[in-house]
Amino acid sequence: MGEINDRDNSELVERVLKDEERLKRRAQLDGEPEDEVQLSGAVRFGDDELAFEEVVTSLPEIKPGDILVGTIVQVRQDGVMVDVGAKSEGFIPTNEWGEEMLSEAKVGEKVEVYVLRVEEERDEREGLIILSKRRADYERTWRRIVEAYEKGEILTAMVKERVRGGLVVDLGIDGFVPASQVYLGRRRRLENFVGRAIRVKIIELDRDRRRVICSNTIALEEERQRMKEETLKRIKVGEVLQGVVRRLRDYGAFIDVGGIEGLLHISEMSWTRIDHPSEVLKEGDVVEVVVLEFDPETERLSLGMRQLLPDPWNTAERDFPVGSRVKGKVTRIVPAGAFVRMPNGIEGIIPISEISERRITRAGDVLSVGQEVEVKVIQVNSAQRRLVLSLRQVIQEEERQQLRELMQQQEVPRVTLGEALKEVFDRVSPAKPSQGTSCGGSPSESEKM
Repeated sequence: MGEINDRDNSELVERVLKDEERLKRRAQLDGEPEDEVQLSGAVRFGDDELAFEEVVTSLPEIKPGDILVGTIVQVRQDGVMVDVGAKSEGFIPTNEWGEEMLSEAKVGEKVEVYVLRVEEERDEREGLIILSKRRADYERTWRRIVEAYEKGEILTAMVKERVRGGLVVDLGIDGFVPASQVYLGRRRRLENFVGRAIRVKIIELDRDRRRVICSNTIALEEERQRMKEETLKRIKVGEVLQGVVRRLRDYGAFIDVGGIEGLLHISEMSWTRIDHPSEVLKEGDVVEVVVLEFDPETERLSLGMRQLLPDPWNTAERDFPVGSRVKGKVTRIVPAGAFVRMPNGIEGIIPISEISERRITRAGDVLSVGQEVEVKVIQVNSAQRRLVLSLRQVIQEEERQQLRELMQQQEVPRVTLGEALKEVFDRVSPAKPSQGTSCGGSPSESEKM
């Protein structure tokens, strides 16, 4: 290749020594003995071949904008030295390390870096490659966001702050959710979302302006539609589903069972009578329900909850045998009488003829809703779900009991037979005259003398 002058020799040797030192450091990281470290060729002078050029030309070309994976070889106060497999080592300045602390960098760890620039060899840094981990993190995050945008993926993002017009979310880089694209639900105010994770879909990207526009409402609607399709495929009568109470109405509750809402009628909530769904449910409750009816064409869904609960009527004859007395609360007044709720929740009726001893035309003349009464069971039929009660018989039994107690408390005088006969003789016999008196009768003993 021709002769190489002394100046060229010195420069070349210096470069070889530097590369040899770099390779030794790499070998130390890989665990190879230092004495086995060799360059892939040798430098020869004069007419011999210069194998070092082959080493140089075989190294990859590094240019600004490349993203590489390197190995940390040294951690310094002003930055981190990284081996990226080039003829020169790379350097990450402290301000380009990223959000992590520089002290967390460990020799031997792999790190993804972005090439900012390659210093010219005449520079005092002699071809040093200036790198940025922070920029590599940003590029990696941006690639992931672009991929999610192109595929239409739905992401989970943490709300960082409330700003004018919407919310700022953390996607690795800041994204913006306009207020019109936020499903408020029960939170009602945008401030209530700060610090919470929400589901978003990217609807607009602008790399030059670093703008990422997201939608929470579209994300939720698409997820709901997908859940609905899956639910419709597997739903069938008799199946037990888990759902969330969405809305309460006077006649029942609407339950979301996975993208589709069904009606849980008030009569299907409990085996016992309830006046309003709020007595047993509240919005947001997670409940188990059974499918009673389902029409795939209209997507009309009827649900039941009491079917999953024990039926108190099954044990009514054992719990309330005929002749027993039990306390309950009046729940309804009807023309035929009054309904009373038993301790286990079932209701029995007091016929109007069994309310009072006297004749009445309205149960409300004696009873009122909410009044606690003690009644007697006079008829029970679990199969017909019928329980007949009597208040009149309880009143009569209490009166008889009071009479017996009163009679027991009264004291009856004790009289012997002799006393009784004497009292009778005293009444029927004439009174005897007193001694020393005369009433036209025979004279006294003194007079005879």
